[in-house]
Amino acid sequence: MTADTMAHKAPEKSGAGGPPARPPRRRPASPALRSGWTPWLYLLPALVLLGGLLVYPIYQLGLISFLEYTQAQVSGGEPTTFVGFGNYATLFGDSQFWQVLLATVLFATACVLATLFVGCALAVLLTRVRALPRLALMMAALGAWATPAITGSTVWVFLFDPDFGPVNKVLGLGDFSWTYGRYSAFALVLLEVLWCSFPFVMVTVYAGIRAIPTEVLEAASLDGASQWRIWRSVMAPMLRPILVVVTIQSIIWDFKVFTQIYVMTNGGGIAGQNLVLNVYAYQKAFASSQYSLGSAIGVVMLVILLAVTLVYLRLVRRQGEEL
Repeated sequence: MTADTMAHKAPEKSGAGGPPARPPRRRPASPALRSGWTPWLYLLPALVLLGGLLVYPIYQLGLISFLEYTQAQVSGGEPTTFVGFGNYATLFGDSQFWQVLLATVLFATACVLATLFVGCALAVLLTRVRALPRLALMMAALGAWATPAITGSTVWVFLFDPDFGPVNKVLGLGDFSWTYGRYSAFALVLLEVLWCSFPFVMVTVYAGIRAIPTEVLEAASLDGASQWRIWRSVMAPMLRPILVVVTIQSIIWDFKVFTQIYVMTNGGGIAGQNLVLNVYAYQKAFASSQYSLGSAIGVVMLVILLAVTLVYLRLVRRQGEEL
């Protein structure tokens, strides 16, 4: 070793009586980093985009709901006037609105429960079958998921057609019309919504199950727990964050169903017996040219969905689950 090398390496050694080696100096953190603004700076482009795509349309929706805005105002024949909460008073005073709201809540609840049950059951089934059946089930589910809503609704209407549909022939129902009765029409739409919604729950929950350590499931099985007990006591608690996400997504999707109801019941059924809030808002805004009333219905739907989501998240957080 040369003298220059020894001289270069000497400062790295700390003798018994010598001073300790100084740690390398660190640069002081920037003010943005110290204040915690760095994550928001990374999120700023996405927030700007969301603000343009969501905040401004919601602002316009709320603004129109406080105006007298019909076809006369759109064409310029009459001036736009501010009516305050007059549109909401008219809406809440309409008995049909409350009937449609109740039907929407019951229909969405049934769709959410059915979607979660079928999706979770098939997710567990995917972990129990071999590779080839699992691939076939995944491809079939993804095909249903990828089908546009209007295409799937049209296919389901044909399948249950009283004259040419194969379902009535197989079941021996003759010329029974599924879309004539109120409850049979809602049941038919529920089946179509379930068919195009369960793949999202199935794939998401299946990915979550795969992330659970196999040792935990094997220990529960060795202790004699049944499959239902393993799901209820082991899988469901560990999958709670994922179940929260799919539940909120299902509530939002099913509460604002439009295409399936509009296509399969021809705009809401006979005398509006199958109306839901989204179709009801469409009829008020575009069929009746009462754009302010349609906007008011949209605002009510937004408030209901936000309230349900916040209440659900609060209930989950009370149970000590970090999301």
